[in-house]
Amino acid sequence: MGDTALEALLRRDRAVVTAALVVIAALAWAYVLWLTADMVMPGSPVPDSTGGDMAGMDMGATVAPGFRSWSSADFAFIFTMWTVMMVGMMTPSVAPMLLLYAGVGRKARADGRPIASTGWFFAGYLAVWVVFSVLATGAQWLLARLALLDPSMATGSAILGGLVLIAAGLYQWTPMKGVCLRQCQSPIAFLVSHGGFRSAPLGALRLGIDHGAYCLGCCWALMALLFVGGVMNVLWIAGIAILVLLEKTVPTGQLIPRVSGALMAAIGAWLVLRAL
Repeated sequence: MGDTALEALLRRDRAVVTAALVVIAALAWAYVLWLTADMVMPGSPVPDSTGGDMAGMDMGATVAPGFRSWSSADFAFIFTMWTVMMVGMMTPSVAPMLLLYAGVGRKARADGRPIASTGWFFAGYLAVWVVFSVLATGAQWLLARLALLDPSMATGSAILGGLVLIAAGLYQWTPMKGVCLRQCQSPIAFLVSHGGFRSAPLGALRLGIDHGAYCLGCCWALMALLFVGGVMNVLWIAGIAILVLLEKTVPTGQLIPRVSGALMAAIGAWLVLRAL
């Protein structure tokens, strides 16, 4: 196979992977927007178990179960919401890694040394965020149980919101954040430090889990901010997703996380002091 033909195939594979990632992210964001449109807003009636007031009976009644005991269906629904939201937020930032993987995979097949499919790597990456979604669902249940969330699923306490902002801002300056962010910013460096690509599917799955773990270490504190601005606040979700994308793709080293971290800590301190 000539170099020209190989380059054409590489471009085609990158286009296919890009299109798939765009579709996945678009579907996830469409789901989030649909949930937001159907939310029960503050003051809306919530259906009771006796069937007395059914005016608010829609999907939003399930989305905001903070004012009643959660059923197993509530847990499943909120878990699904978190999982889809994480897919929508994190898929754009992992795209450079997946495009690199797809390009190398095509060349490896052309050379007779195939590696495992990109899908295995992506599945491992997403598995980490599925586990995070379980923990986030548990955190939301606890906050709702303690009556610390309003119907928009944001904390109603200025002090708690301020403390979360301060904690997230300080984490942006920690060595752990720096280590994880460097692995996310440089896909090639990550692959070199982890032994390169894998030929076996389970090896690629594990590699994806490793990459997802670094991504989680980089972004978990930012995801906690969803409880400050509202878990279903689309503008807030989009803002966090954009910050994650900028941190990972714009070649500024630690500048973006440190500037954003300082702003978070300052705003958090202001909220706490104002509430005292």
